Order: sequence, then structure tokens, then C-alpha cells
Amino acid sequence: MIRASFALIRRDLGLSLTRGGGPLLSVGFYLTLMAMIPLSLGPDQAVLSRIAAGLTWLCLALSSLLSLERLFERDYEDAVFDTLRLGPLPLELIALLKCLSQWLGTGVILSLMTPVVMIILGAPMSLALMGLVSAFLGSLSFALIGGIGASLALGSRKGGVLMALLVLPFYVPPVIFGAGLMQAVQTGASPLQALAFLSAYALFALALGPVAMGAALRSALS
Repeated sequence: MIRASFALIRRDLGLSLTRGGGPLLSVGFYLTLMAMIPLSLGPDQAVLSRIAAGLTWLCLALSSLLSLERLFERDYEDAVFDTLRLGPLPLELIALLKCLSQWLGTGVILSLMTPVVMIILGAPMSLALMGLVSAFLGSLSFALIGGIGASLALGSRKGGVLMALLVLPFYVPPVIFGAGLMQAVQTGASPLQALAFLSAYALFALALGPVAMGAALRSALS
């Protein structure tokens, strides 16, 4: 089972780089948003510094959503799931591994960029470490919650729109907790409460995600 799990992760990571641009598309979208929004607000460095944390979290959420739209769709259309079901891995674990592959291939890259972009926008250097940790937790939550939306929208004609409607409300808490954590660090307050909420949400998504995705995939494949 362990060998099959690693094989699936390697396969999905490889396909994400060769089919549809995967990480490159999300990174490009992220950088485009980060360039356009400050341009629309003007060159006032004080304003950019105040909104840097919240802005990067918003862009992280939207870029993560973009990369998850076709998480299961291609394998569903190509009947790959029918083959995977014959193997040793249950659907819940298959779905979890596909989300982790997406996170490793896209979410981690976006997370590494987040503190750098914050500092470029004028946020203090003190935000870098906590910004990186919180971005890792947030992007993992986005991947798992987005996976639930992708599995529920599987087979729908307008799956991308349906997925966005299903997922975006559940992206709000990590954005609030993450931006609040950055604000706490910036003002000298304790960030532990916001970090605890962000970690708890990631664990909640990790616990709920595989079960919900497995049930949705089973329904779509039946």
C-alpha cells in the first residue's frame, strides 16, 4: 500500500507539470493578481504595507482554487478511477493522495512565494517566518477543502462554477485566521491564538476531506 501511495503521488506530480500548466498557471495567476491590485491602489507604501498580509492571503486562496478545478475531472473522464479502484488503495486514500500531490506541486510553491511577496509590498521582515508557516497551513486547508468541492462537482457541466460556489465560503476562515495572524505579528500581539485556529482548521480539513471526497467519488462512479 505504501509503494502504491508513493507511485500515485509521483504520477500526479508528473502529470501536473505536463497537463494544463498546473503549477505554472497558478503561480502566474498569483503574480498577476499581486501586480494588478497594488497598481490599482496607487504607490502609497503605507497603504500597501497595511494590506500586504490580507492581500497575499486572498491571492493565495484564489490561486489555490484555480489549480484544483480539474483535480479529479481528467481521471474521471479517462476512466482512470475504475483502474485505481481495482488496486489496494481505498477511494478515500486515493483522493487524499491526489490532494497532497496538488499541494506539493502547487500549494508549497505558492506558500514559499507568500512571505517574499509580503516583504516586497512593504511588510516588515518579522512577518517572513510566521508568514511561511501560516501559508503552508492555509494552502493545505485550501487543497483539502478544494478537493471536496472538486469531487462534489465531478461530472457536472459547469463544474468550475459549481466548485467555486461550494468551496469559496469555506476558504473564508483560513483567510481571516491567516491575515489576523499576520496582523498580530505586525502589531506585536501574540499570534498563538490565530495560529491555533489556523492549525485546527487544517486538521479539520484533513479529517473531513478524505471521507467527504471518498463518498462523493463513490457516488459519481456508481
